[in-house]
Amino acid sequence: MNTIHAKMVRGLLASTALLAAVTAAPALAQDAQSPLDQSITPTADSVEGGETIVVTGSRIRRAGLDNAAPVSVITSQSITDRGFITAADALNNLPSNAPTLNQADGSGNSSGAGYQAPNLFNLGAGRTLTLVNGRRMVTSGSGIGAADGSGDAFVDANIIPVGLLDRVEVYQGGGAAVYGSDAIAGVVNYILKKDFTGLEVDAQNGISSRGDYATHSLRATAGTNFADGRGNVAIDLGYSKSPTLMFSARPLSNLGRLTVSNGADTGPGDGIPAVKEIFNAAFWPFNSNGVIFTRAAPVSQFLARSGGSALQFDGSGNVVPYNTGVLQGIPFAAGGDGFKYQALAGLRTGVERYTANMVGHYDVTDHLTISTELLYARTNGTEIPQGNSYTTLNAGAYNGPIAFTRSNPYLTSQARTLLGAANPAFANGSPLYLSKYFYHLTPANDQTTNTDTYRAALSAQGDFDVASRNFYWSVGGSYARVEGQQRSWQVVNSKFQNAINAVSSGGQIVCGINADAIATNNDAACAPINPFGDGNVSAAARNYVSTRAGLDWANEQVDLLATLGGTLARLPTGTLDFSLAYEHRDEQASFDPLDANRLGLFGTGVQQVAQSGGYNTDEFSAEVIVPLIGKDFQLPLVKLLEAKGAFRYVDNSYAGHQNVWDLGLRWEVLDGITLRGSRSRNFRAPTLTQLLAPSSSGLDSTGFDPCDADRISSGPNPATRRANCLALFTANPGYGVDADGTGAGLSAAGRLARFQDPSENFARATVTSGGNAALRNEISNTWTYGILLQPRFVPGLTISADRIEIDLKNGLSAFTTEDFTAACYDNAAPDPAVCNAFTRLATSDGISPGGTIATGTSTTFNAGMVRYHGDNYMVDYQFGVGDLFHGGDLGRLQLTATATHNTLLTTSVTGATFVRTDDTYLSPEWVGRFNVAYARGPLRLTYQLQYYGRTDAGSNVSIETTPNPTLAKNIVHDVSAQVDLGKVAVRFGIDNLTDKDPSYPQIAYGDILGRRFYVGAKIRFK
Repeated sequence: MNTIHAKMVRGLLASTALLAAVTAAPALAQDAQSPLDQSITPTADSVEGGETIVVTGSRIRRAGLDNAAPVSVITSQSITDRGFITAADALNNLPSNAPTLNQADGSGNSSGAGYQAPNLFNLGAGRTLTLVNGRRMVTSGSGIGAADGSGDAFVDANIIPVGLLDRVEVYQGGGAAVYGSDAIAGVVNYILKKDFTGLEVDAQNGISSRGDYATHSLRATAGTNFADGRGNVAIDLGYSKSPTLMFSARPLSNLGRLTVSNGADTGPGDGIPAVKEIFNAAFWPFNSNGVIFTRAAPVSQFLARSGGSALQFDGSGNVVPYNTGVLQGIPFAAGGDGFKYQALAGLRTGVERYTANMVGHYDVTDHLTISTELLYARTNGTEIPQGNSYTTLNAGAYNGPIAFTRSNPYLTSQARTLLGAANPAFANGSPLYLSKYFYHLTPANDQTTNTDTYRAALSAQGDFDVASRNFYWSVGGSYARVEGQQRSWQVVNSKFQNAINAVSSGGQIVCGINADAIATNNDAACAPINPFGDGNVSAAARNYVSTRAGLDWANEQVDLLATLGGTLARLPTGTLDFSLAYEHRDEQASFDPLDANRLGLFGTGVQQVAQSGGYNTDEFSAEVIVPLIGKDFQLPLVKLLEAKGAFRYVDNSYAGHQNVWDLGLRWEVLDGITLRGSRSRNFRAPTLTQLLAPSSSGLDSTGFDPCDADRISSGPNPATRRANCLALFTANPGYGVDADGTGAGLSAAGRLARFQDPSENFARATVTSGGNAALRNEISNTWTYGILLQPRFVPGLTISADRIEIDLKNGLSAFTTEDFTAACYDNAAPDPAVCNAFTRLATSDGISPGGTIATGTSTTFNAGMVRYHGDNYMVDYQFGVGDLFHGGDLGRLQLTATATHNTLLTTSVTGATFVRTDDTYLSPEWVGRFNVAYARGPLRLTYQLQYYGRTDAGSNVSIETTPNPTLAKNIVHDVSAQVDLGKVAVRFGIDNLTDKDPSYPQIAYGDILGRRFYVGAKIRFK
């Protein structure tokens, strides 16, 4: 930490300690909540006494939450109603937010590190900005190893203290002119309670109807006023835990379903899918006992056999028949004894979180307040990724097949005799090959991600009067740091080779390198491995071959913010209000791979390099709200017309200068009828991960080669692709020439016509991955427009409908070698940096033909494009039940319906080929929630319906491409009840009341967890 950062931290902590030190301890009292808490945006009329407040999307104080763009609000009451134990749960319940479930998708990828961040309109977590009390937060994760390769900056919602959370405001559609980078899809602002008095202890436990997935939550919140009410300080301690879950734990995910080529398909238009479903799918070439092959290749003809039956080891190491199941090519089969598809990775990541927070303020005078915030959070995510596989599928790689001969001392007599009789060459000393998935080769098979978040903030705010006008100001600073660790157990390649080569020496089984007492490469620590059967690896062997692998990282942020606002002038139409802000932010990040990663001891031997760096940014912003018509100057059908303008100038030391703006208009036609709209230009700066991710090189797939004869006539621009590839082969006579000289006498067109690039199939090229220091900002243009209805003749009714359109260019895209080659050859004037990101063999290397891709790149690049169109709808009606029957107090009822209508989401990584995901399970056409809340006296009852509309199973699917092109609509019901007994309030709830599965066959389209119960209690002390 540099000197200025250290001084700032000491100053913040000292100020906080001073504020705490003057805390008195009067009798504690808890403010009572209204029996029916609003869960939508309050209107100007609902703000007590016309109190001026700041709503997300603007720094100008207004008497209400009126805004030219839509803002949704999640209240603390709604969080209690649903039994949510984290803020992430509440965000996942918002229709416009693509939920982060920490759930695997069934493709073999793991369920993730445990982070849960907002992702409005499914534009990516990095395109939704997160604030706490209107201020930026430090990035939670490293971004290294993200499933989508994005390297996004995000704030984990698990660090938010639920006990102090007052509400969550969600500004939808832009916001960069007010808050800066990342506000593309919108802004999520967690607003903490300002004045909390009393002591609350809240505990909740949950469990599924299957007796698993136990969840736990415990928190305590205490606060008090001091100095005759001029100050308040509150602390909150929280803990929650949710477990890991395996695919086998739920019926739908345990089907072991996948699709394979359908031999019955006769071509396009026959109504027969190109693929077919299989169930209980298995990887037939390997399992946890060990499948035996005569050659190191995953071909069924090479399976070792006896009496016509394929062979495997059983758990104890004897050889028994092997049921391959119904083979579906390589590597899958339906049924059989192969490794089960659903056992490849965990279904859900377990998350354990600890939070400790303090907030406080002190009114020094009536015009000066000092505020402070301290935050600490520790989150532990545990996922089950793919384990250690030594299979014939990986022949030639680090985890290739295990060769063994009859002299292996771990072979049982039965195995040696049977295999020798079935394979005479084996009896004479030739090897056989073992294909195996190890469960017990390392001390544990999970991967953990732990993050510690520290934040201290100190600010002063006040107001003053000049010429009968009031101005308000604030000056504050924050320091935040995240320290993260990602850990897993990996197998050291060299030690595994030592240990797997077991021999008999002196009546004992030892590692082969230790059999010769005078050998120079002895390793006294080496313990031999018994690979035959399941669970036969000794603890000594496990400890010898295993190493701790992973990455340490740190993200650091210093943020200074000063604002000035107020009224510039009083006009006949109203007040002309403004806000000015200056923000300086310093961001630092470091990535420190462990020794095993640096040395390339495991996996493909890739050596990772540590990296660190940072940037700073100076930003100036200005906002103004101009009343065009209103107050004493009105027109027919124009009760109020006001314009909003915001501008922000950004000077980023890495990404350079940027100007963004926001123009909005709010037109109140009549009492209760308001039209609103905005047009904005927003941006996202490249993250430090995208700029500085550690560089590493290793053998990897290069994907499809556009110049391959199989693909030369395809792509978005076939003529352009062919012309570019032909020019390439014309300029390089060695391209397309095989090792034996075949093709040398052909023209460039002839060589191109027969060129087959093996790098896209079985060969591997040297691929370098890492950051890209040349990245620029991505830019989006956003439209929002809508209507707000609050008819006076129906008190308590609010209706809103808003349109959001986002057009993003120059997007920060995760580029693989395949993306670089496509962008190079499918564009008439490609960027030279794109075409220089890979190289080809000048001539044949004796194996692959000339022109084969030799080196590639995987990094972030400015090329992406995203277009989104959608609508947000909300209807909220609150009323007294007795009013309907002209009776007495029969309680109050609140009916709320919210929905998001996704009409367009099209994305392109390269800027050339577009994929539409609207009306798919990734971005369903309709997502909705319907809530009912009834309150009378101490009783509160709630019901929620979650709705996902009928949608496509994927992009551009039909019965020709998949046997299940459509997913049925999915409806889940949740209920809860709460009773306030005075000092104790108890609650009970059932999530997924009808135990509804996700829509077949997509495990993520609905609630895979099934029916769950929870019970909780809140105890209040005075």
